[in-house]
Amino acid sequence: MLVILGYAMVLTFMVLIMTKRMSPMLALIIVPTVFGLFAGAGLGLGDMVTEAIGTLAPTAALLMFAIMYFGLMIDVGLFDPLVRFILRVTGNDPAKIVLGTALLAGAVSLDGDGSTTFIVVTAAMLPIYLKLGMSPVVMTCVAGLTNGTLNIVPWGGPTARAAAALKIDPTDIFVPLVPSLVVGLLLCFTFAWTMGLRERKRLGLIEFTEASRGARVPERTNARAGSRVLAAVGGTGGGMFTSPTVALGLRGGKADGRRADGEGVDGSVGDAEGVGTGTMAETMLDPERPTLRPGRIWFNLALTVAVMVALVMGLLPLHFVFMIGTAIALLVNFPQLKQQTAQIVAHAPSIVGVVSMVFAAGVLIGVLDGTGMVAAMADWLVAVIPDSMGPYLAGITGVLSMPLTFFMSNDAFYFGILPVLSESAAAYGITPAEMARASVVGQPVHMQSPLVPAILLLVSLANVNLGDHHRKVLWRAAVVAMAMLVVAIVVRVIPFG
Repeated sequence: MLVILGYAMVLTFMVLIMTKRMSPMLALIIVPTVFGLFAGAGLGLGDMVTEAIGTLAPTAALLMFAIMYFGLMIDVGLFDPLVRFILRVTGNDPAKIVLGTALLAGAVSLDGDGSTTFIVVTAAMLPIYLKLGMSPVVMTCVAGLTNGTLNIVPWGGPTARAAAALKIDPTDIFVPLVPSLVVGLLLCFTFAWTMGLRERKRLGLIEFTEASRGARVPERTNARAGSRVLAAVGGTGGGMFTSPTVALGLRGGKADGRRADGEGVDGSVGDAEGVGTGTMAETMLDPERPTLRPGRIWFNLALTVAVMVALVMGLLPLHFVFMIGTAIALLVNFPQLKQQTAQIVAHAPSIVGVVSMVFAAGVLIGVLDGTGMVAAMADWLVAVIPDSMGPYLAGITGVLSMPLTFFMSNDAFYFGILPVLSESAAAYGITPAEMARASVVGQPVHMQSPLVPAILLLVSLANVNLGDHHRKVLWRAAVVAMAMLVVAIVVRVIPFG
């Protein structure tokens, strides 16, 4: 019964968000609550959810202060030179910009932390996507896919968990998988380039001319019609991270009150994939915004580097690092109490959007764990594997790692399921290291799970619907994961038969 309820709950949740019948936050709360009651949890649901939310509190604090910190850095102009540099390198070509997104996501992902990767990529790339009218869903797809592929690095969570669960060295897992990782990354870059070519075909190439008042006016070259259409120039933009100081921010707002994927006050509606129909001038970083602090750019850069170093070295808990960084950034860049309050209020909507989804995910996690659905689902999957398939258990584990790590946490899979599978595989001469390698190839799919706070952060910052993101990324993530598994089998680091 629990098996049926568990899979039905996950299926119902995915259908509701991918068909946009319900917002992700509401689905994360309502669906597991209903199924938890059917599972007989009764009033015990409260304790289950409270326990899950308690484990998510540090993550929520991390995301809250990380959003505020990088929002402040955007407001004061730290990333403006990077945005201008990327535009110079890519030449306003959507295909090159999407490929550059994959390269940037790959480079930042080497630190092993998805949240940091997505904040940096969004801060650097989203203004460019909005400036050129490109779909933010493409950005979230490329960033999520690349980060998931690189999530198997030895200092990342999945590999470390698999090593700890099976008592082996993380390098014994990672090093033999390097050929698989290379192929996976090549596929990510290929997907990025093809999506970029589609964006180029949809939008054409974009050039900029100088307006009479010195503002950069975007001029679009339509690749399909061969015509050049000068974009209309409208009023001032909204704010990055909803801050009114930066023209059109990371939340995708418009000057007339529209969201990039929603309906405006005038009844107009944005593009189906999250691209707004407002003027491109609204999406530019405003070089005259009052929050710019050009005289403190070196201090802000040094502070950001220090924060990143502290994160990598693990000197302090991640959330505390961003708390300290945010406090210092506010104090130095906005010394007056009125300015500090204004900045906190300006970034509050972005924070609420992310943190509310993280805590809502606590309901789903609490019900899955507390009712025993996760254990029942996993035990059923293990039980249905016939004994005759024993020699193929490593390959089967690689395939199962995709849906299982999507539907449950890494901890539940690596500490609960993997040891059982590894013990069974030992009877067929399959080593723990080989099972561990197979267990991590599903990470490109895992990173797209609504149970992963980092992906909730990414779609929230980019103002992208989670269902839209899943429709574009999930099949690509499955292709990358399967390719990594096949390569590992071919080079004989994962046995099959």
